[in-house]
Amino acid sequence: MERIGIVGAGAGAAATAFALEDATAETSVTVLEKSGRLCGRAATRRRDDVVYDYGANYIKADDERVVELVTETLPTEGLVDITEPVWTFDRDSGIEPGRDADDHKWSYERGLTQLAKRLFARTDATIHRETRVERLVRDDAVGTWTLEDAAGNPWGPYDAVVLNPPAPQAAAVLEASAWDADRRDSLVAALGDVSYRRVWTGVFHYPFELEVPYYALVNVDTDHEVGWVSREECKPGHVPDGESLLVVQANREWSAANEGRDPERNLAELAALTAGLLEDDRLTDPDWTDHQGWRYAILEDGAPSEPLRRAESAGLYCVGDWVAGEGRIHAALRSGLEVGERIGADRRR
Repeated sequence: MERIGIVGAGAGAAATAFALEDATAETSVTVLEKSGRLCGRAATRRRDDVVYDYGANYIKADDERVVELVTETLPTEGLVDITEPVWTFDRDSGIEPGRDADDHKWSYERGLTQLAKRLFARTDATIHRETRVERLVRDDAVGTWTLEDAAGNPWGPYDAVVLNPPAPQAAAVLEASAWDADRRDSLVAALGDVSYRRVWTGVFHYPFELEVPYYALVNVDTDHEVGWVSREECKPGHVPDGESLLVVQANREWSAANEGRDPERNLAELAALTAGLLEDDRLTDPDWTDHQGWRYAILEDGAPSEPLRRAESAGLYCVGDWVAGEGRIHAALRSGLEVGERIGADRRR
């Protein structure tokens, strides 16, 4: 039986575990996730009767294999498609129709975390939450890996290991690891070149409906303090009739400058900015709010493939949108499927 250890339980990790079910005859998969939830930045929260995706907003239909996975392979009960379009705005708050009215934008009635839950449900993987992996130890004599968590507990041994955290966090694990220095250092250097955009997100609920023709607004010149505004009520099952919930993402500069500031002050400022953008003063007074600061929110530059492939020869694999070079859920999923298949092919050799 092949023993696989996966660090992180994001969308890429879930797709890897799913692909491993068919890639190898007998596989034991263990997933160690530092938080208490699944699916990474495809994150969902609930409050009363409201469901909202406060990280990634939806799954795009930009990869045929992922489309087949989401719409045919996995259960489609509760899968929803946002039919309203994404419009654009500029630094002067000029709102214009967008061009994606016919594009699919998928979520689930119970939120995007359903994606990882449905993938893992198709596997026999064992998932341990609130378990932070801090270093790897390679035993070249027998060709296995051991993982050590923050409490010093060993996990393994594993025949192959998959790293799913954002590149800077994966690099920190590798820097503390006992492994061939040349391959480790070259991989750490490659991961150090991967860059992300910070995003501070405000969530605003209102006891009334907004009458606008779009699902979301995106800032096209990146000069407005707000980068994105979306309406969760456009996702069936997320917001009761007669209510609205806005997910507002600040732009990179605003997010970096205000990350450590009092959240209530940030929320008040974002609400005012959103009210000005939509020309609706009611939006300055939500009846409840939520927020999240995302340090590794939007991928800007991915990792080069050569150091990643060198690591795979020792049974160490990386997975995620930063591996695919595109900061989207479908890219992370495709990366996971491909890595799972490569692990299977490599273990059969």
